[in-house]
Amino acid sequence: MTQRLQSLDMMRGVIMLLLAAESTHLYWSLDSLQSDGLWHTFMQQFFHHPWNGLRAWDLVQPAFMTIAGTAMYLSWNAKAQKGISWQQNFKHIAWRCGKLFIFGTALHCVYAGRLVWELWNVLTQLSVTTIIAYLIIRRSVVYQLVVSLLLLLATDLMYRFVILPGFEDAFTQGHNFGAYLDTVLMGKINPDGWVAINCIPTAAHTIWGVLAGRLLTGTKLPLQKTGVLVIAGMIGLAAGFGLDAAGITPIIKRISTASFVLASGGWVMLIMALFYWLVDVRGYVRYAWIATVAGMNAIFLYLFFETVGAQWVNPTTGIFVKGFTYLLGVREEVREVLSALTVLVLEWGLCYWLYRRKIFFKL
Repeated sequence: MTQRLQSLDMMRGVIMLLLAAESTHLYWSLDSLQSDGLWHTFMQQFFHHPWNGLRAWDLVQPAFMTIAGTAMYLSWNAKAQKGISWQQNFKHIAWRCGKLFIFGTALHCVYAGRLVWELWNVLTQLSVTTIIAYLIIRRSVVYQLVVSLLLLLATDLMYRFVILPGFEDAFTQGHNFGAYLDTVLMGKINPDGWVAINCIPTAAHTIWGVLAGRLLTGTKLPLQKTGVLVIAGMIGLAAGFGLDAAGITPIIKRISTASFVLASGGWVMLIMALFYWLVDVRGYVRYAWIATVAGMNAIFLYLFFETVGAQWVNPTTGIFVKGFTYLLGVREEVREVLSALTVLVLEWGLCYWLYRRKIFFKL
């Protein structure tokens, strides 16, 4: 019987709570408390780097995709032990990816307030990375590692050698191959520099998640498993930051350069090692449920706070929280923080309510 990884549930829950906090504008309101100094510098870690560099917030999507790969491996392995073939399970994976794609593209319509065709959402990207990872899930560790690195190399080469008028600069925002491909796929360029082709290099994160799941449910001793994750993390950091420091390939999340995928993947492996050691090895689970209740309905929570939460819960809660705190003489910046925190607690409370009633939404 496949071992359940409590650390995976907790890590996924932490990621979802961080994303939920972003949707409430908590980081923006906290940053507004002080526009410069050490506090502002710290809060910038909760926003994506504008281009060449790496901040803590840039690790959220890689972690999300890595965990998706790990969860997929655990599910596939459990089904395989029950006699369900790869081909039979593929129908489920393909249908799930189809739904992820639909939800991802639909969210952009919600953001725009009209029908649009945009492929930049994390769910849309995950629908592609999941299929790629599943196609090779039965292969050896070496095979999967080689495929993941070839995906990075292929993307890097396309950026460098597919040169077109107006898109001649491999690593310049809006003037690279990824931006050109967006004009073909969607007839537009993302003003913030994101590109749809990110689904190819970031498939490496999902593949590495599969390998992590294979490792953590394998026969190695717990400390050996932790050690492998730490070594993998250090290799990723050395490779990613090394490429950037040497001026070979800059770390740019918005186009998911090879150096970014390696560096962020390295950090995610280290974070996964920490969660695994703390939760599954040392058994520090007393407060794990706080995050776990959010992780058990991850996709539902993401869709909820990106739609109902952003468009109704945020402003409606603000009417009362900001209104009453204004009467108490609380300054505006603090009122924004209190309103965002209240929404976050309400959204967590919804997840807790669903968890207690064993209601879990699955794609």
